[in-house]
Amino acid sequence: MSDSETPKQASARRTRGAQTAGPQAQQHLLRAADELFYREGVRAVGVDAVVERAGVNKMSLYRQFSSKDDLVMAYLERKDEQFFGYVERSFAKHPGEPAKQLQQYVDDLAVRASVDHYRGCPFVNVSVEFPDAAHQARQFVFRNKARLMERLTELAAAAGADDPVTLANALGLIIEGVYAASQTYGPGCGPILAAPKVAAQLIAAACGTAAAPSDG
Repeated sequence: MSDSETPKQASARRTRGAQTAGPQAQQHLLRAADELFYREGVRAVGVDAVVERAGVNKMSLYRQFSSKDDLVMAYLERKDEQFFGYVERSFAKHPGEPAKQLQQYVDDLAVRASVDHYRGCPFVNVSVEFPDAAHQARQFVFRNKARLMERLTELAAAAGADDPVTLANALGLIIEGVYAASQTYGPGCGPILAAPKVAAQLIAAACGTAAAPSDG
């Protein structure tokens, strides 16, 4: 029991642990890992903290995940699904209009990166924590970023860009810059607010369109 936890809360947590020792345990653990790893960092958070937050016992964790590394990979898979959910929802706002789809994603990212307590890109964060490029977590990050670049390149080509790869790379640089600026300058900073305007200029120059950032 933590210092701030009442006996009643501790009892409820133990009860949850007993109740979730079966099929639900994995989802409770993944939600807890999602919250703690993203907010505090993968290396800073031990399995004990994940177990406590999830309200399950440690045996339940090791029934679902063979090691912390296994849990980290499951966390990355969950984040990958969430991330491309954001991406595709942005694109879906302008079906059949690829230039506007590219613009919309940058617009939406700038809004998301302006929320208080935003912790940036989970994949960038993980790549910083694992310096070995051969580590499976780093390899997952590479695949996530490559998949995004493929989508950006597809849309750039569909939008009629004179050089789709170059436009996708330029937008990728803006996207990564938004992630970094949110942590160094802070959410909603000037560089983040400038990103949609810069993206609009790049898209217009590459595609001969009059793409413009949305008003949010």
